[in-house]
Amino acid sequence: MPNQLILISRAMGLIWAASGRWTIAWAALSLAQGTLPAALVFLTKWLVDALAQAVGAGTARDKAILIVVPAGLTAAVMIAQRLLGGLTEWVNTAQTHLVQDHIKGLIHEKSASVDFAFFESPEYFDQFQQANSQAGTRTLNLLKNIGGLAQSAVTFISIGAILLRYSLWLPVLLLASSGPAFWVLLRHNRRYHAWWKAMTSNRRWANYLDSVLTAQVAAAEMRLYDLAEYFIAKHRKIRNQMRREELSLTRRRILAKLAAGSMALVATGMAMAWIVWQAMRGRATLGDLALFYQSFNQGQTLATTLLNSMGEIQSNALFLEQVFEYLDQGNLIRDPEQPIAFPSVLRQGIVFDDVSFTYPDAERPSIDRFRLEIPAGKIVAVVGANGAGKSTLIKLLCRFYDPTQGEVTIDGVKLRDMELRDLRRQISVMFQFPVRYHLTVAQNIEVGDLHGEHGLTQIEAAARGAGADGFIERLPRKYDNLLGRSFEEAAELSGGEWQRIALARAFLRQAQVVMLDEPTSLMDSWGEAEWLERFRTLVHGRTVLIITHRFTTAMQADVIHVMDGGRIVESGTHAQLLDLGGKYAVSWRDQLRQGFGN
Repeated sequence: MPNQLILISRAMGLIWAASGRWTIAWAALSLAQGTLPAALVFLTKWLVDALAQAVGAGTARDKAILIVVPAGLTAAVMIAQRLLGGLTEWVNTAQTHLVQDHIKGLIHEKSASVDFAFFESPEYFDQFQQANSQAGTRTLNLLKNIGGLAQSAVTFISIGAILLRYSLWLPVLLLASSGPAFWVLLRHNRRYHAWWKAMTSNRRWANYLDSVLTAQVAAAEMRLYDLAEYFIAKHRKIRNQMRREELSLTRRRILAKLAAGSMALVATGMAMAWIVWQAMRGRATLGDLALFYQSFNQGQTLATTLLNSMGEIQSNALFLEQVFEYLDQGNLIRDPEQPIAFPSVLRQGIVFDDVSFTYPDAERPSIDRFRLEIPAGKIVAVVGANGAGKSTLIKLLCRFYDPTQGEVTIDGVKLRDMELRDLRRQISVMFQFPVRYHLTVAQNIEVGDLHGEHGLTQIEAAARGAGADGFIERLPRKYDNLLGRSFEEAAELSGGEWQRIALARAFLRQAQVVMLDEPTSLMDSWGEAEWLERFRTLVHGRTVLIITHRFTTAMQADVIHVMDGGRIVESGTHAQLLDLGGKYAVSWRDQLRQGFGN
């Protein structure tokens, strides 16, 4: 329970940060609405007694006032209820948007700042799905629950005070009769939360299968290989299991609620029998009877609502635990306390010094006692089979991970000793699978360096350098043309064209270090040859690392290193490696026979 109180306190802090003034208005309206039902109960007695007195007095005008005043006040209270209800709805609408946007912003900020390793673990997807699917709704539900609790408490206390005039045991009976229902609710909340948490992986599988069946990326293979029935069956199996288990939980909850409701009904019957007996003995008026019936009936409903609100607060607090676990996620990759600035001009270069690295949960190292020098201002290519550890070099150099052994240095300074933002702003990377942003052409290139001041002239120059200017000029709106298939009036590009857009993005950033991971893998041989002609001019004066399978691309490097099993096994120029007759030479002859994979 103390942990849940902390969660509730944190959730209310989020709500206050997102909608402070609206929260004050919401609290005032909730308290005001809580007093009105008790006022109606009191006015009911007044009105009934006035009616009884007026009926006994015939049609005398002086008795009409007995009815007019309570009737008018009753109407005023009912109008006030509707007015306050409308105002509350308006306030809740504003709060809903503000709170959801605030929490979504926190999730976005956390997603942008957590360690890169977080995205490569199954635990991330479970934790993110739990947080992202529940954050906004559960926080808002908690707000409504607390508001309902406060409002119901005010009303219940007011009605309890009215019932005290008849007997001390009536308010006690009113609250006790709702106890079994409260116990059922708490028990079900715990069971449902445990089930919901256990089903996280199943929900992700169901979402994934749904995306496979409905997204464009799999549409071609879905039809060619007739995969629809296979994936539909897998999706249906998971959903059937989830449905059966949730229905079982719901069935048990309903049966328990029926038993608890029967006990409450017995309590109500006892109370009503008592007040009727009092009326028959002349100890209660007709108005007292109406007041008691309405008070007890409404009071029992309020007691149930009160306890239900407490149960819902507990339930929502349990779910919010996952939200705060995600937001509290710590980082292993952090800035040093006293960072050393990235060299203004690279003079020595980059060194991987006896570096070993094993991915989390991997059984064997990706690179092992690895040593590599990338001299300043030179082009270095690394080639090797899939799984040799080539792409890991980029992740380490960007400091997405830290080595498990050894150090990566730039001009003798350890990467760990540099500020992350300073380091990454001096590095430009084209990844093996670049992101296809559904933005305009210009925006797709511009995201390569949003911190720089680049006009259309610089963007066009980067596009020309990447060989993307030709197809861009053929688009209807050229650099203002939207890309992708998600929105209207957008153009879809081929894989090679998207790759050139990514290259332009990398070239736009005037970074000292440029890393290209398979920069020509999606280009045909003509496109590759044309791009290679201008490549050296584009990267002149920069320190370049190329990861590639294509030896025609590797030939542009000053030095070529061959990786195998996480280590460098051969090094030299293209000609030197051919003369060596090792792995590089064998692969070169294979690529010649295969036409370089095109």
